[in-house]
Amino acid sequence: MHDPDRRARRLVTSGPASPASRGSRPKRLPAGRAVVAYTWDGPRIGVEIMGELDLDSGTRLRDDLVEALARSARGLELDLSRLDFCDCAGLGVLMELRQRAGRQGKTVVIRAAGRVVDRLLTLVGAEELFAAPGSPPARTPFGTA
Repeated sequence: MHDPDRRARRLVTSGPASPASRGSRPKRLPAGRAVVAYTWDGPRIGVEIMGELDLDSGTRLRDDLVEALARSARGLELDLSRLDFCDCAGLGVLMELRQRAGRQGKTVVIRAAGRVVDRLLTLVGAEELFAAPGSPPARTPFGTA
């Protein structure tokens, strides 16, 4: 019998449903707006963040991200490829989430990152902090150019 807790599902959405879930490329969100979609497939929860991750949106999303981490067995896999903007405050939210995961014996891994996130991680020297254990960090065109 299929276990309903193991199929992909949305836990919490901050903002309207993602157009990506309907198979189309999402339009750019208004400034300061972030939308998060969560899927649960196995012991890790997939988290896709779209829009802008900054002080305001990070503050609004923090509790939802912490809840997703708590619900996961092994941690979170982040897809940040659709972030249009991420500043140091947004990175701070991700770093805090990573530290919290470590205290719980879990990990936070960036599985996909666009140029904005890749550049920020490269500038602060944090690419390897979000790599899967035992594997090199994912590289995007910014990191290989």
